[in-house]
Amino acid sequence: MSDRSIEWLISDAVVPYADAVAFMEARAEAIARGEARELVWLLEHPSLYTAGTSAKTQDLLQPDRFPVHATGRGGQYTYHGPGQRVAYVMLDVKRHAGRVTAEGETTGDVRAFVTLLERWLIDTLAEFGVRGETRADRVGVWVKRPDKGVGREDKIAAIGIRLKRWISLHGISLNVEPDLGHFDGIVPCGITQHGVTSLVDLGLPVGLHDADIALRKAFERRFEVTTVDAARER
Repeated sequence: MSDRSIEWLISDAVVPYADAVAFMEARAEAIARGEARELVWLLEHPSLYTAGTSAKTQDLLQPDRFPVHATGRGGQYTYHGPGQRVAYVMLDVKRHAGRVTAEGETTGDVRAFVTLLERWLIDTLAEFGVRGETRADRVGVWVKRPDKGVGREDKIAAIGIRLKRWISLHGISLNVEPDLGHFDGIVPCGITQHGVTSLVDLGLPVGLHDADIALRKAFERRFEVTTVDAARER
């Protein structure tokens, strides 16, 4: 498509995980064929666990607590549920994080693309006065918690993507106000020495609508793009 703007879709109703994956797969194919615009889709899932390509069986501590979905994204186990804003990104990685090879061909730089997603999350948190940080040995975005002990850090956002013909699927999740106790059924991303947190857990009176506004503002600035509204429900 000639229009280079990116669609921005928000689903108010909770979206079943299998439905979301099917939609992403179809949309990514359409984008790759040039038949649809790139899309960022904000939603909530019902409570569930997902297992990435590096998930370890022993990290699923309570297998009967919630449905468990094997997924093709990178990473290990994570939790999704109400109060957590999931943003699925169906984006052209070559467009946003491309590099030219020695042969003169344009390809995608996956690490650079993941860094863009990290910076997007960090910029979003900054809108609420929260300092998010990344760690070389841990995925996701973290906040320091000196109130919980020396060296303690909690994870506030997760990242996990998959590529299909250089179009990204899956994306990020930001803990706004989920039930943090639901993370107890897994070892989140295989990390035991640190915990999880949310914007509300940090004492901020923030709802999903507030997070959505901050996410969109930070996305447009970090990716240097224009977004256009899609239908509010699908």
